[in-house]
Amino acid sequence: MMPKYICIEGVIGAGKTSMARLLGERMNARVIYEKPEENPFLADFYKDPARYAFQVQLFFLLSRYRQQQESLQPDLFQPATVSDYLFAKDRIFAHLNLEDRELFLYDRVAGLLERDILKPDLVVYLQSSVERLMANIQKRGRSYEKEMSEEYIRSLNEAYNRFFFHYSDTPLLVVNSALIDFVNNREHLDELVNQILRPHSGIEYYSPAR
Repeated sequence: MMPKYICIEGVIGAGKTSMARLLGERMNARVIYEKPEENPFLADFYKDPARYAFQVQLFFLLSRYRQQQESLQPDLFQPATVSDYLFAKDRIFAHLNLEDRELFLYDRVAGLLERDILKPDLVVYLQSSVERLMANIQKRGRSYEKEMSEEYIRSLNEAYNRFFFHYSDTPLLVVNSALIDFVNNREHLDELVNQILRPHSGIEYYSPAR
């Protein structure tokens, strides 16, 4: 059966939002977009991570929770839903950025909120290289990402890989997206969409031969 609720995931610069938009158009689906620019602590975090990590993390956790509760309601006209983030991925950033006491408090709050979160039918992890991620970040030129270092993206990429290596909550499709361009190449997009919309179980991998 074709998945009805799909989450697209990947490190900053992997193309999550673009893939969610394109897949939503193909499926005539409702699309849920994360809105990082609404986080008032984000720009300060990239300048001084140690000082603003907890504030930025808690804001993201609560705002994503509110969005999930408001958005994931039945819709008779758009029965399918695509999201450009997985709620559980918030823990990746928390464990990477928070010190022990902050992480203890974060885990208490996150554990309570996660009980109410609807799990997707499929998670698509756009796995990429640090070089490709940095190039995409620089290309889109978001002001609050200018302070982002290659070292941070490398650490984040490793953390994502660890998280999804152990992920088992839902079916997972890991896509080697470093050598494809699903935004500008119609053939690449068609192949990827076909892979996403087929039935899935467990962890599966898609590595285009390029």
